[in-house]
Parts: sequence; C-alpha cells; structure tokens
Amino acid sequence: MEQNYDFRKRLNTVHKHNRVNASLCANENETAVDNCWQIVTASDAAGYLLNVAKDLQDYLFTSMNVSVLLTKNPHNSNPCCKPAGVIHLTTKASSPALGKDLTVARGYRIIVQPNEITVIGFDERGTGQGCYYIEDMMNLREAPFLPIMDEIRNPVFSPRMIHSGWIMDQFPDPHLDAIAHAGLDAVLLFVSGINATPTAYVDINDLIERAAKYGLDVYLYSYLVSELHPDDPKAPEFYENLYGNLIKAHPKAKGIIFVGESCEFPSKDPHTTGRLRMEPSPDGLPDTRPSPGWWPCTDYPDWLNMLKKIMWKYNPDLDIVFWTYNWGWAPEEDRLALIRSLPTDVSLQATFEMFEDIEKDGIMTRCADYTASFEGPGVYFKTEAETAHERGLRLYTMCNTGGLTWDIGVIPYQPIPFQWDRRHKALLKAHEEWGLKGLMESHHFGFWPSFVSELAKWAYWTPAVSVDEISERIAARDFSADAAPLVIKAWHAWSDAWRDYVVTNEDQYGAFRVGPSYPFFLLSDPEPLPSASYAHFGSCICMTDYVPHEPKDVEVEYKILERMASRWQEGITLLTQAIELTPDNKKCETLRMLNLGRFILNCVNTTINTKKWWIIKQELKNETEQNRINSILDRMMVLINNEIANAKATIPLVEEDSRLGWEPSMEYMTDRSHLEWKIALLKKIVDIEIPQLRKT
Repeated sequence: MEQNYDFRKRLNTVHKHNRVNASLCANENETAVDNCWQIVTASDAAGYLLNVAKDLQDYLFTSMNVSVLLTKNPHNSNPCCKPAGVIHLTTKASSPALGKDLTVARGYRIIVQPNEITVIGFDERGTGQGCYYIEDMMNLREAPFLPIMDEIRNPVFSPRMIHSGWIMDQFPDPHLDAIAHAGLDAVLLFVSGINATPTAYVDINDLIERAAKYGLDVYLYSYLVSELHPDDPKAPEFYENLYGNLIKAHPKAKGIIFVGESCEFPSKDPHTTGRLRMEPSPDGLPDTRPSPGWWPCTDYPDWLNMLKKIMWKYNPDLDIVFWTYNWGWAPEEDRLALIRSLPTDVSLQATFEMFEDIEKDGIMTRCADYTASFEGPGVYFKTEAETAHERGLRLYTMCNTGGLTWDIGVIPYQPIPFQWDRRHKALLKAHEEWGLKGLMESHHFGFWPSFVSELAKWAYWTPAVSVDEISERIAARDFSADAAPLVIKAWHAWSDAWRDYVVTNEDQYGAFRVGPSYPFFLLSDPEPLPSASYAHFGSCICMTDYVPHEPKDVEVEYKILERMASRWQEGITLLTQAIELTPDNKKCETLRMLNLGRFILNCVNTTINTKKWWIIKQELKNETEQNRINSILDRMMVLINNEIANAKATIPLVEEDSRLGWEPSMEYMTDRSHLEWKIALLKKIVDIEIPQLRKT
C-alpha cells in the first residue's frame, strides 16, 4: 500500500535494480560486458560528457550487476584483473574520422566489436543518447550483451518538449535524468515572471543549468499578461519591462511558448471583444464575440514582431513558438490568413488532432480537447501545416506522445501502444510531407516513463524499428517470453477499445477527468470536488453538474462506451492470464499495469453511469404519477448501488498505486478521501432524497 505522493520514489529511480537474467549467455555474434571492462573518456572530458560516462557506469552496476572502471586514461587497467574490453565515449569533434558521416544534432554512431564498444556523438548530447541506446538494448536483452554492429542513429524531431510529471513546474535531477533517457530534449516551464511560476518561486537559471547536465533545454511557457496593444505609445516600454526583463534574467532559455489564452492582448480585430477575457464590458452589455485569445487576430503579427525584437536583444537564438490551439475552431480562411502574415523567423505550433468531427454509430463526435481516440491529423492541423510549409515556417505540433492525453485526467499514461503507434506513423508522415520538426508531448498532466514512452523513442529515431518487433520484445522483457503473446493480445484489445472512446467537452471536463470520484446530485445543488489549496487548477477544471452537449446523443454515447468497456475488460482478462505466467521478480510492475487497466475501466463505468443518471433525471423531472415516479427511483437506486460499488472497488487500486487519482495541476482528485466523499453523497441521496421523493 502506498501513501499519497509515494509514486515519486518510483519516478526518482532511473536505473531499475537487477534487470539482468543471470541464466543467459552471450551468442557468438554478441559482445558481453563484464567486470573487467573499462569506460574510457578523453583526458579533458568534463561536465556533461563525464556525467554521461558516470551514468553508464551506474547503469551497468545497478541494472546489470557489472562493475566497470571509469577512466580518462585508456592505459590504466583495472587492478583486479586484466582489462577485457573498453567502452570509448567520444564525439565527432574529437574523432572526426569516426564521426565523418554524422550530420544531425544528437545523432550518434555506435560500433560494437568483440572487445570494444565505441560511441561517437555528433555532439556530446549525441554521445549521451548513444549511451542510453546501450541501456535500452541491454534492458531488452536482460543482459549486458550487445550485438556486433556499426550503426548510425538520428533523431527525427527536435525539440521534443515535456512538462513535469513530478509536480507542477518542478524538476528534480532524477526526473530530468529520466526525461533525457526517454529521448526527449526539452522541458516546459510555466512562467508568470522572473523566477516565478503560477504556483511557486522557481530558480529558473538553476533549472536551465541542471537540465543542461542531462542534455535538456528549457522552454518557457508564458503566463504573462499582455495589457497593451503593440500600437499603444506605451507598448515598447511595457513589453521591454515584461518580456525583455524576463529574457534578460534568463538568457539561456531555449525558447518561449505563446498560446492565445495565456498571451492575448487587447486586439483591434473587429471579430473580438478587443479586451482581455476577464475584463468587464465597458458598457456593461453582453458581447458574444470571443476575446482576442480565442480568435486568429490580424494584429498578432504586429505583437510578435515587437516582442521578438525586444527578446532577441538578450538571446538572439531564442525560439519563439506561436501556438494556435485556441482558435482551431475558427473559419479556415481567417486562420490561414494569420499564418500567411506571420513573421517567418518564429515557429508555428498547431495541435495534431483537435477540432476534428468524427462520426461514431450515427452521431457526430468532436475532438474538443486532446484525445488518443483519433490518431490524427485533423483538418485544422493539415491546413495550417500545409500553409506553414508553403511559407517556410518551422512547424511544431502538440501531440501528447509522452503517453497521456486529457481522455482521463488522473492516470499516468494510456496503455494503448498500437493506437499510439498510429499517431507515431501519422506524425512521421507529417514530417515527410510538411516538414514537421518539433513536438510538444504533454501539457500540465506531465511525463511518466512507461513502455508507451519507450515506443515513442523507438518510433522517433532512425533507422526505424517496427512496433510489432519492439512491443514483442518489451512484453517478453517485462512479463516473460511465455506471457508475451497474451500481453500483446491484451494491448491490442486496449488499443482497439480506445477508438470507441467518446470525446465530448462535458465528459473530459466531467466524469472522465476524475473517474470514480465524480459525484451525482439529485435534489441538492451540485458542489465542486474538494481540492488542495495549493493546486494550480484544483477542481475548477472539473464541472460536476453534467449537462450533455447534445441531449439526443447521450444514449448512443453510453452504448458506445459500453462497447469500449467490454473490449477493455477483454484486455484485463488477457493481462490477468499473462501475469499468471510471469515470474515473481517481474510481478510488481506488471501488477501495476493491471491495476491501471482496472482503474481505467472504473473511469469508463462512471462516465456511462453519469450519462444514464442524467437520462433518468430527465424522466423524473417530467413525471407526475407517483407509481411511475417510484419505478424511476427504483432504477436510480440500482444505478447508485452500482456506482457505490465502483467507487469502493477503486479504493484499493489507488492505495496500491499513489499515481492513480493524481494530476499535477489538480493534485489529488481520486484518492481514498475523494472516493469516500463521493460515496457519502450517494448515500445521502439513498437515505434522504429518494425517500423524500417517494413521499411527495
């Protein structure tokens, strides 16, 4: 049983202990690293490259039970035995002949010979990624063995940005280390000022320096309030104090992200209110036009041109990223007109799957926010990507391939590898067709290292490895060779089930956001979920008064979700059978995956019950005959009892894994206390409100 936040102990463990299978022997086409090997760096190695060498040494000791000497002098020998082999770590600059064919930043060449392994990076970060590749290969082999090879590997995308999964805007060193091992190259930090985030003080320059030790850049995600239009005479001084001082204070930041809702200014575009969304109307009358953060305003280019000149004084290489997330719903002609007028020296980011209308069982569903149920790309992304490519703009996308979307708000990752693979393939195609360069792979729901993030790493480097091959190897490694076929079938069942996920804004901001702690109300006024005072959003991004977007579709929606639940249960059954074939030393992690699967099913069941509850409440509102009222109340009782049982069944799941029920911006929403709060509300309906209705 875990207490709240115990999951961080697991996040802080980068190299898992004793991953080696001592019964295995190296094949004749493999090189085996043992205690008589050395890791050798250049005599002047320091800083990042030396940390990489130490990391590889620690990995071999911790995960493979191999103790090797780390030396800067290749002539030193291990005093305990004659050196049997050497792992050389170098770069193209230090070894130009070996690195002559390396052309991509963070790329590397790895040469494995019988008694020698050489890792040559295009740059030092490439050498680091080459060492992580050694770890990946040995983990899959479950032994300190590598195949004889000579291979060049290159990343497809950069940047690959991710938010913290440890806590909002905080990155302890082990978390940075895990992010680097996953193949990402940048972290995201919300900023509201110099050394300030929306929730706390953060020493941003310290984060930049610590991240660099792991080969990571830092992107600042702006929460600063832009109060003036760029035409305002006071604007130059205002933005110098706002953004100029920010970059002057943090000149080593890699980039800054601007998104409409967080960077809107009082635009003069007549399609908008012309004021920030929280500002009242000057005449007190309602205005149905969106605020500037939700429209592709014609004067955004003027604002960007002013800001870039100010910020580039302090960091000429700052990557300015303009994200069109908030107005993907707007008419295509207005969106593309803005892109055609953007300065070409900034980066454009468009969300990959949003705003797509998808027909399911005769009803239309829309990707209102991030979802893995539709792999993409959507029409919104396609049109903007095509236009960006025509203009030569650097193109990024928000794609969530860190492993999680807003489909369910309080889980660490979605274990649907073959659905994720469909997105990986679509992103790679966008890279080929429109020059997609960079990825934002999570929002504030953060990063969790899992086999899903492993698959993304394999997908985003060349030469490519097929998902079938790598998923089978991962399943054999984590479960066993005997269990792997059942695991693959379970993952296919889950991946197919997710395509039946019904995306509605009301569900993603409702029952799917928090799962089994989502409350039902009958006579009482809806109340928010309890939330921590220190949470960034807390309960304000979960609406507890469920009202469907399209009432006539609710019955079809819950029937589609019942089909999803049935297919998901099939995956749970298969995974349960696989775990019976799994050795005891691997069961801890595999049981945690099963636990996650059961939690997700309970979230789906709550959403189904929420929709049924709404339907029954509508019947009750329109009924006046007491016998029929009593019959409706009887059905309500069945639904309540099912949901109480669902909530009770979730308590042991969240106590077994403290990451379940938590999300960085909301904090805990579905732990024991929230589930008991929900059960108490349901019992109030049973004990007080339903008897009252039976009498009246």
